[in-house]
Amino acid sequence: MSKKVTVITTTYQDLEHLKKTMESLKSQDYDNLEYIVVDGGSKDGTLDYLTDQRKYFDKRGWSYTFCSGKDEGIYDAINKGIELAKGDIIGFLFDCFACGDALSRMIAAMEKEDADGVHADLDYIDEEGKLVRHWEMKNSGKLEEGWMPAHPTMYLKKEIYDQYGVYKINYRIAADYEFMVRIFKDRRVKLAYIPDVLIHMFYGGTSTSGAESYIQSFMESMRALKENKVPHRFKICLVRTFRVASQFYIQEEEIENMKKREALRLEELKKLKEREAAEKEEV
Repeated sequence: MSKKVTVITTTYQDLEHLKKTMESLKSQDYDNLEYIVVDGGSKDGTLDYLTDQRKYFDKRGWSYTFCSGKDEGIYDAINKGIELAKGDIIGFLFDCFACGDALSRMIAAMEKEDADGVHADLDYIDEEGKLVRHWEMKNSGKLEEGWMPAHPTMYLKKEIYDQYGVYKINYRIAADYEFMVRIFKDRRVKLAYIPDVLIHMFYGGTSTSGAESYIQSFMESMRALKENKVPHRFKICLVRTFRVASQFYIQEEEIENMKKREALRLEELKKLKEREAAEKEEV
């Protein structure tokens, strides 16, 4: 039997975005899945929507859990999801999968390489569908070279969280970076790498929303390296900043690839909606 994968989504007062995210999840062809939504206490119809979705997950044979209540920010919400998770492998979905077989490919790569986790490439897309940033980090594993996987593409065995702990909620922006420094600094955690874009992320999240956020992210990254006793902190952060800046230089080939992926993804979603509509008519 395939390994159970837990996918966690956090949300707060953002129902339309949540709908897009859940539609993307429904397009996945992986069979053994648990989906957890952690809501921060929304009053915009989110709970009614989440309740209504249970019928779909029951029919699909996927496990489904959601909870709602006040939290201390996104990393606290993520930790709540991890605590609820029953899967062998845990990952997060904040935006959209770029293709219908993303999860299947991730798990296959982990099993092929006997790895503790997996990561892939990521595209940031703005509200108009324009490619803003292309994240491609390959798999050097060297923090001193500014290497860091795209967090939304990273899926890890649950035992990694059991061993290393979860996200520190006293970070506002860079708790994901601190967590990855913590688990990768000794190079004991092995990641498989898929050299393809598997996640489309909407540009403008917690760590991508202006110069002030970038400055705070830099300072929190320095702190993360210091707390984990990693030397040459300023150099690492500087190199990492240059690598991030280079991701905004978009080549024409990357734009065309993104358009093809997005067209295919939207076609998959269209077929999914048509199937759901047909099933409702049958009932």
